[in-house]
Amino acid sequence: MGSSFQFFDIIFFALIAAFVILRLRSVLGKRTGHDQRDSDSYQTEQSRSRPANDDVLDEDEEEDNVVRMPGRNGQTIEGDTPLGAGLTQIQVADPGFDPADFVAKANSAFEYIVATFAAGDADKLKPLLSKDVFAGFESAINDRAEKEHVLETELVRIKEAEFLEANMSGRTASIKIKYTTEQINVTLDEDGEVIDGDPDRIAEVVDIWTYERDTQSSNPNWVLVATETLQ
Repeated sequence: MGSSFQFFDIIFFALIAAFVILRLRSVLGKRTGHDQRDSDSYQTEQSRSRPANDDVLDEDEEEDNVVRMPGRNGQTIEGDTPLGAGLTQIQVADPGFDPADFVAKANSAFEYIVATFAAGDADKLKPLLSKDVFAGFESAINDRAEKEHVLETELVRIKEAEFLEANMSGRTASIKIKYTTEQINVTLDEDGEVIDGDPDRIAEVVDIWTYERDTQSSNPNWVLVATETLQ
């Protein structure tokens, strides 16, 4: 008798378990409507954030390939151009090199060298120039001194300083900068009379200067190795 009751108990509990499982499946298996909307919402957000064409670069990827110099009219340098490749080579050789910082210091160097040359102080120029450039500057300074001429230069402003070329040759980095400036240049004779230039005229002057630096040297300074003035 006891075994019969145990048998019916097993059947009874089995039926209850089957009923519970069926109820759970009927609830968990239903789509409430919220599931579809949530999925659609996710897909909509994804479609907004991703371009239609998978080949299009993200904005950040495009930025990685471009160097933009500061300023309202700052120069834009594409990474896949010879100039961009040259700047990259310099950065590889000298991890501390920064194009924007270089231009800022090159502008300061331009102002200092122009003013020092006009003042006729060859000793201060010497550490900043290559031997050939220094020889040309020193010769012009000595020529003015012998004639007792005075050069008065006012650098009104640097309108633009842009990279023209950049490259590595061995361990030497070379950068060519084009300066567009506004200047007043006047040469006076021994009596203070104007013999060249106009003190009331601001002239636009375009200079191309080339700087070099040994990237393995502990000396961080760049040296002016070539100058050219465009008329």
